[in-house]
Amino acid sequence: MKDIYRVALFKREGFQRRRCSSCGRTFWTLDPDRRTCGDTPCDEYTFIDNPPIRRKYTPAEMEEKFLRFFEKKGHTVVPRCPVVARWRDDIFLTIASIANFQPWVTSGQVPPPANPLVVSQPSIRLNDIDNVGRSGKHFTLFFMGGHHAFNSRRKRVYWTDETVELCHEFLTEGLGIDPSEITYVQDFWEGGGNAGEDFEVNVRGLELATLVFMRYGVENGKRYELPLKVVDTGYGMERLVWASQGTPSSYEAVFGPVVKKLRGLSGIELPPADVLREHSKLAGIMDIETGRDLRALRQKVSERTGMDVDELDRLMAPLEAVYAIADHLRCLAFMFGDGITPSNVESGYLARLVLRRTLRLMREVDIQKPLAELMEVEISYLAPRFPEFRERRKYIVEVSELEERRYRETLERGSRLVRRLSSSLRERGRTKIPTKTLMKLYDSHGLPPGIVKEVAEKEGVSVDIPEDFYIRVAESHAKARAKRVPSIQIPESETRGLPKTRELFYEDPYAWKFKAKVLRCFDSYVVLDRTVFYPEGGGQPADRGFLRAGKRKFKVLDVRKVGGVIVHRVSPRGLKVGEVVEGMIDRERRLALMRHHTATHILLGAARRVLGDHVWQHGVQKGIKSTRLDISHFRRISPEELRRIELLSNRVVMENRQVNAAWMERNVAERKYGHDLYQGGVVPGRKIRVVDIEGWNTQACAGTHCLRTGDVGPIKIIRTERIQDGVERVEFSAGEAAVKLVQERDGWLAEAAEILRSTVERVPVATRQLLEQWKSARKKLDALRTQMAKLRLADLRARGRRVGAVNVVGEVVEASVDELIKVAEGLVREDERSVVILGTRDKVARLVAMAGERAVEAGVDCAEIASEAAKILGGGGGGRARMGQGGGPRTEKLEEAVAAGVETCKKQLGSKGAS
Repeated sequence: MKDIYRVALFKREGFQRRRCSSCGRTFWTLDPDRRTCGDTPCDEYTFIDNPPIRRKYTPAEMEEKFLRFFEKKGHTVVPRCPVVARWRDDIFLTIASIANFQPWVTSGQVPPPANPLVVSQPSIRLNDIDNVGRSGKHFTLFFMGGHHAFNSRRKRVYWTDETVELCHEFLTEGLGIDPSEITYVQDFWEGGGNAGEDFEVNVRGLELATLVFMRYGVENGKRYELPLKVVDTGYGMERLVWASQGTPSSYEAVFGPVVKKLRGLSGIELPPADVLREHSKLAGIMDIETGRDLRALRQKVSERTGMDVDELDRLMAPLEAVYAIADHLRCLAFMFGDGITPSNVESGYLARLVLRRTLRLMREVDIQKPLAELMEVEISYLAPRFPEFRERRKYIVEVSELEERRYRETLERGSRLVRRLSSSLRERGRTKIPTKTLMKLYDSHGLPPGIVKEVAEKEGVSVDIPEDFYIRVAESHAKARAKRVPSIQIPESETRGLPKTRELFYEDPYAWKFKAKVLRCFDSYVVLDRTVFYPEGGGQPADRGFLRAGKRKFKVLDVRKVGGVIVHRVSPRGLKVGEVVEGMIDRERRLALMRHHTATHILLGAARRVLGDHVWQHGVQKGIKSTRLDISHFRRISPEELRRIELLSNRVVMENRQVNAAWMERNVAERKYGHDLYQGGVVPGRKIRVVDIEGWNTQACAGTHCLRTGDVGPIKIIRTERIQDGVERVEFSAGEAAVKLVQERDGWLAEAAEILRSTVERVPVATRQLLEQWKSARKKLDALRTQMAKLRLADLRARGRRVGAVNVVGEVVEASVDELIKVAEGLVREDERSVVILGTRDKVARLVAMAGERAVEAGVDCAEIASEAAKILGGGGGGRARMGQGGGPRTEKLEEAVAAGVETCKKQLGSKGAS
């Protein structure tokens, strides 16, 4: 077998194969004196103040240089994908340029949009978030330049030789790098279920690109050959920019104007150039991952520069925070600009993690400006290159403002929570908050570990924050959880060898009768050659109805799709293979579902127009009488917004727009409609069914729909509720169900008018009048109660008995427990030597005991009084010395219980008689 690492360029140009004297890896070089692989930590950065690239590039210029070079080499430039991976159900964020083409293209199901192609893809990886700002290599969002070729058995595009040739030419002829400075390190890449040999391409200690030859699939730890051989390359645009400028920090090169603004707002000093230079060089060698690494780095820089370690940390820590803020602002701009809504789940959770880390860092360097104002700076910086952010500015700024406000509220509530937690730990003899609890406090309450530490240590409880805290949190939320498996599962082996079922429900969604032939029967399931019965999917329930064979009738209980075969569950059993059956669906049920499904698309289109393009369908459940549509939105939908959504939806209905449904090649559909196609979620396959409501909403959708919006009938929103943070549920009815709902509400309104002795039109006025009358009556009642309480106080005071120096009142009173407490408080306030024991009965007996300060000093304990009295009532009681409460079910013994309370009080005072 040919050695995949022996490429034509190496042989032609005279590259030598060497083993790194430091790490032991194999690499290729033109430099006869080179003994190390050219990557950190084997080599220091030697490009700082000495760039290997012939001219300085900005990020925009480098991206343009990269794309145009490969375009001239026969690659088609394709647009970037959103940073939220809407087309995938296994990851939330776009993590690399190859992710744009997984799984459909890389698996061979769908042809690539072009072959070969080139893209500059903003990618987000949060697995290094704690290191961002400390090392020039780490970014939360980075641009991966990828040129990709997809080789099949029928068509070879290019493979190893051409890939290395293109890379070498881009770096040498395109950017002017000396060929003898480039090393190609042999390695093997594995991830996301794929694997292949690769080259890491290094220049002066900095890895600039990775060239992966993806030819294996990986399952259960075993590799197998893929049907496609994919060239998967990744060029770090930020690293190329840094290498071209040779600045001490990559963040200065990439975020120059933003960093300058942040430095000005924080008032931090810029360390001396030589210190910053040595710090970056050593940071590259050490590849910081923990606090110990950071301390060791500071020590080494101190040794080289002569600067004290503490002084070094004082200068570098704030600057590293500023660099991280600059990075995070760009990441957030893309997250929000591409439609992520901050929340406690999925991609929204990851956006909130980045945002709250940004706010924490701003607090550390004392940046007083609001986050929204910094986002404005970032948008202005990005807009010339990404004009879409200027269009989405309102949402980006508004969500930043709201999230910052929520963060402050979280800190206030959280501080109280941490104080309670600390107190509880101390009571149990513990003095430390464990890491697991620290992560739970962040996950469940949004509390950053720094705040927990700050509050807990004031309460005498210690906190050790893991250096990789945010990395751990991000990794625990990075991948999508497995989808719920349907309760009914039909093995594919039962339908193997059968032709695809002809789907009559797509040919005519209004059809409700059909004839078909039975192809297979197993258990209670039947497969027909054609069917009008729609199988459950996409939030739409399966059709119900009957099959007839002669005089026999079979009820269809459920319908599922297995591959391309539709399976009907019937009762009773008894159909035979080869029989011809007549099928009938529940026509009214189907029409109701079609109306609600089409109304869902209409309503979603209206919500996006009223609330913004960040609105995405989060979930849906279609029904007969109503449908629930869950949408992402960062705040509650106001009544006015709801009215506008409803009005817009009904306008679309009345405009009777065409509803077109057609099967399209996935690439064709994405080129025409973009990733908005996936508003309803991921749709598998090479071909996807596209439902287009003319000029309003287009989605990939497998459900049944009306042919025109006018067939939907009226749409009426029933209610909204927030089902989780960042997700609003809109419940609505459509068609006949909406008419019945309106009629029912009209009935309620008429009944209310009758009760109020008013007309329907005057119900609001009459209701307000009734409310004002009720308020007035309540005020009068409260005044009477106050007067009666005064009279009751005087009466109870007169009934008191002297026990030594204390006045004891023990009575049964008809009142609520709250009123008992108020009366007792009044008596105790008048005389601090009073003890008041009051009982009342309703379904159970209740008892309140209260004592003044002087009475407590004399030895009275109301908790004991309430406890002893409650035993007689068959219940329990307790409290504090000044106030106790008790109760029990034996209401007939209330007087006896109050008397027992008085006796307990006497014993406490050491007297057996009254004076």
